[in-house]
Amino acid sequence: MDSLELIDSFSEFKELKNIDKQTMQHVLEDVFRAMLKKKFNTDEHIDVIVNIDKGDVQIFLNKEIVDDGEVEDQNIEMALSDAQKIEEDFEIGEEVTEEFKFGDFGRRNILSLRQNLISRILELEKDHLYKLYKERIGDIITGEVYQVWKKEIMVIDDEGNELILPKSEQIPSDYFKKGESIRAVVAKVDMRNSSPVIILSRTAPEFLERLFELEVPEVFDGLITIKRIVREPGERAKVAVESYDDRVDPVGACVGMKGSRIHGIVRELRNENIDVINFTNNPQLFIQRALSPAKITSIEIDEEDSRAKVFLKPDQVSLAIGKGGHNIKLGGRLTGYELDVYREGEVDIEDVDLEEFADEIDSWILDELKAIGCDTAKSVLAITAEDLVKRTDLEQETIGEVFKILRAEFE
Repeated sequence: MDSLELIDSFSEFKELKNIDKQTMQHVLEDVFRAMLKKKFNTDEHIDVIVNIDKGDVQIFLNKEIVDDGEVEDQNIEMALSDAQKIEEDFEIGEEVTEEFKFGDFGRRNILSLRQNLISRILELEKDHLYKLYKERIGDIITGEVYQVWKKEIMVIDDEGNELILPKSEQIPSDYFKKGESIRAVVAKVDMRNSSPVIILSRTAPEFLERLFELEVPEVFDGLITIKRIVREPGERAKVAVESYDDRVDPVGACVGMKGSRIHGIVRELRNENIDVINFTNNPQLFIQRALSPAKITSIEIDEEDSRAKVFLKPDQVSLAIGKGGHNIKLGGRLTGYELDVYREGEVDIEDVDLEEFADEIDSWILDELKAIGCDTAKSVLAITAEDLVKRTDLEQETIGEVFKILRAEFE
């Protein structure tokens, strides 16, 4: 193994890992100097010259010329007679330069040197990757699905770096196959066993924000500011936007003509419903907008406890709560208030639309209850079991199960 082989092996890493020439040169010099220092106990009399372009490394030993018979260390001294064989004009006390041949290292040392070289390059690459993605946290990236496992997906970026998308950071309805293109945001960079691990996310609010920047030029240009984003990934999201230019309608610009701009975002997020609302510093108005499409009658805000009582007409309660309670939950997170929903005129009584129990109660049973005018949980519980048996085709046992489910909601 000679210097050319060492440089070639280094060049292979350079092609794969994009290490610049100056760094390559420093690494080579350090590795060779470390080996020479180990061999000679010092490197002060040694010059290491690295030519990256030519793929060449030269080592020169600078020796002091001493009188014949006075050489104590051949590594740093040379007899006058030997020096004059190189050049007749040499005198005692002068310095002569002699090239050190790789063969003098010995094969074992050369193999060790190559191993040190590879180790240093891998360390540099890990450091480079860590710094590169540490600066890209919050940025969206496009990669290719390389491997799909039960708990995570390995994604390869354009430079061949391995990134991880955990199951917990995937939208519930996400399904990817090997070779598919995937978009996600860089969530964090961890160090595991001295190696950087880049974690991606498709559930983070930043992912939705980056998608808005890609789809809405006004957001990218800063004409529209995204003030807050809250999400239930794959289900619903609320985005509060604000424009500093009165001529720009922030909601209209984000949605686009006939939903053209937001449609691409919704499709990327597996049909996640996205509510875009105008941000305001008026808490009452902000809560009202956050619970859209429900029409609120009045709001009582308790600033000390960050709670708000929201009063609505009976037919608006289910709209305010939303499917699975997502609307009111996201509305509270968006506004920063704990929201309590009340039917108008009935303080301290929350109600829930019967449709919210579709996962627990068969649809035909719900239809029977709606047929007699019961469209909310409270309206059903207000009727006795005997009356329900008379007014519907439901059996006593079935009604008992329904009561049990509805009461559990309020408990």
